[in-house]
Amino acid sequence: MKVERKQSVVLVPYLLQGHLTPMLQLGSILRSQGFSVIVAHTQHNTPNYSNHPQFIFHSMDDGLKGFDMSFPSVKSIHCMNESCKAPLRNYLVRMMEEEGDQLACIIYDNVMFFVDDVATQLKLPSIVLRTFSAACMNSMVTIFQQPEKYFPFEDSQLLDPLPELHPLRFKDVPIHVINNTVPEPVLDFYKRISDIGSSVATIWNTMQDLENSMLLRLQKHYKVPFFPIGPFPKMVPLASSTSILEEDNSCIEWLDRQTPNSVLYVSLGSLVRIDEKELIETAWGLANSEQPFLWVIRPGSVSGFQCAEALPDGYEEMVGERGRIVKWAPQKQVLAHPAIAGFFTHCGWNSTVESICEQVPMICRPSLADQLVNARYLSQIYKVGFELEVMERTVIEKTIRKLMLSEEGKDVKKRVVDMKQNIVAAMQIDGTSHKNLRDLVDFISALPSRLLPATPVVDLLGQS
Repeated sequence: MKVERKQSVVLVPYLLQGHLTPMLQLGSILRSQGFSVIVAHTQHNTPNYSNHPQFIFHSMDDGLKGFDMSFPSVKSIHCMNESCKAPLRNYLVRMMEEEGDQLACIIYDNVMFFVDDVATQLKLPSIVLRTFSAACMNSMVTIFQQPEKYFPFEDSQLLDPLPELHPLRFKDVPIHVINNTVPEPVLDFYKRISDIGSSVATIWNTMQDLENSMLLRLQKHYKVPFFPIGPFPKMVPLASSTSILEEDNSCIEWLDRQTPNSVLYVSLGSLVRIDEKELIETAWGLANSEQPFLWVIRPGSVSGFQCAEALPDGYEEMVGERGRIVKWAPQKQVLAHPAIAGFFTHCGWNSTVESICEQVPMICRPSLADQLVNARYLSQIYKVGFELEVMERTVIEKTIRKLMLSEEGKDVKKRVVDMKQNIVAAMQIDGTSHKNLRDLVDFISALPSRLLPATPVVDLLGQS
């Protein structure tokens, strides 16, 4: 599976942690197959270079000064896509003149849709990386084909099934909804990120055995080769970190002191923001469950507070050694720890895949976008988690105890163990993920590599 000649691939990740992680993991996978990896990234949320000494990094002016990027808007993302266009194009032109390696292709996150324009102009092949599930992508494509079937809808329809999208309901629409409809600019934006332009293939951080029917539907729609080579987290070293935030590794020492299969890990990811009421209800739900827990409260994740100061007075002293609260955790190592019995999660796709890979059942508390789709599939189709739809302390307590202590919780655990075994089989020689990776390497190696741009450098650098 090693490439015969040294080729470079340029990766263009989107700036959010949930998008940066799979792109950097993909870079490690491709590097292991003999490719040189160049990461062209935004100035906002710059990756930690020291964690990836084998990569070449290039920072692009992103035009995001003045924007609040703790929760990006459609306007800021469009601005970023416009601002990054010239810096990436000029960098690629210089690189193709100066570098001895051959440039095989550009692989970009679907939110960085400007890359397709640059690649087309330079006559370079491009490949899209989908950082979320095929189920989520299928729901968006289905909705875009006939949006009038879905919007606007009434409050009374929130629990009604979405047409053609079982098990999703109207409340699970993975598109930003305002007053039960989607404004035209927002709908156009989602259409843009679901498009692949002139790209020659799509890479997926998912498993063919897990989402085969969805992948087949989508391949008929896009009509380009698909490479579901996941799970990315199991294909890179456990200790490798892609985190933007500093990880508190002391929580591993705390886990080492806990009984095996006893701890609930609680983390709502790098983007979700909750209010003080939900934090307090969660706090009492965890305390009253009487189960050990490791809880991540990210700085800025509670509206109006910097970190955990919104907790009830004396809370940490009350729970004592049974509970550990940190600002950020090394999640891959946490989920792989033998003390972990469950994951209270926002159901982002990275967290979902990591949890399944470590056979950890879930409590699903989705907030937005693909999280809503993932939570429904986890609870209704795969049945490896319980969906938490009411954020009230008694409900939270009961759900935790159901996952950790009940026969129903044991059944959920058995199913996620079976899913993990299927993943392991897919990664073996002749397994689907292994075969798809081999096919991807052959596909990239066969692309027409470029040493020089087709258009004179002076012309390209003179364009805005």
